[in-house]
Amino acid sequence: MQKSTSRLAALSGLLTAELLGSALAFVLAFAFFFYLARVVFGQPTVALDEQAFAVADGWRAAAPGLTPVVSFITFFGSLKFFLPASLIAPYWMRRGGYGRPALALFLAMGGGWALNELLKAWFQRPRPTSALLFQLGLSFPSGHAMMSTAFYGCLAWLLAREYGRWGWAAALLVWAGLIGLTRVYLHVHYFTDVLAGFAGGVGWLLLLRAGLRLFFQSKDRRQASSWPE
Repeated sequence: MQKSTSRLAALSGLLTAELLGSALAFVLAFAFFFYLARVVFGQPTVALDEQAFAVADGWRAAAPGLTPVVSFITFFGSLKFFLPASLIAPYWMRRGGYGRPALALFLAMGGGWALNELLKAWFQRPRPTSALLFQLGLSFPSGHAMMSTAFYGCLAWLLAREYGRWGWAAALLVWAGLIGLTRVYLHVHYFTDVLAGFAGGVGWLLLLRAGLRLFFQSKDRRQASSWPE
């Protein structure tokens, strides 16, 4: 009994440290997001966005065959991909016995989408007029960047934290970053939109993970207290 109590105490200390770290990262992510919002809307500047478009245009001029590749990559951050993926992936994870990771992924996508729509409605930034393809909706923050961070970031966290698959986790984060940058290449988002999408996605994911950790920790303690000694 004493040994079990010691283990629970050690686990509680570890979770507390993890939650504190997540809280700090959450504050930093949303501080960066609102800094971008202040720069874009409070003190308008277009230098960074224009420079990013110029770099993207240089790539496109130097390698015209890059555009189909970019269009392929950007699909994996679109609603057409995420809508079925956000239902099918958690379903198969739950059937495979990974109920908690499945719930985390489902909530990451559902809550991330709702938050992104609320932020877009609040800031009301129009899309760039130089877009290479037609896109509905508003511009700030980028939905592709934010939802890719939520989806692939959640998978990366699960792979690294639960299963030690750090290589796969890093690859997923790079993939999410590439998806966000394709939006600048295609001129459907400003670079500041994409940066804000990354920051918002990280902030939401950290908040969700902290909330789920507290919820499951409390649930496990209640179950443990109900077990016979």
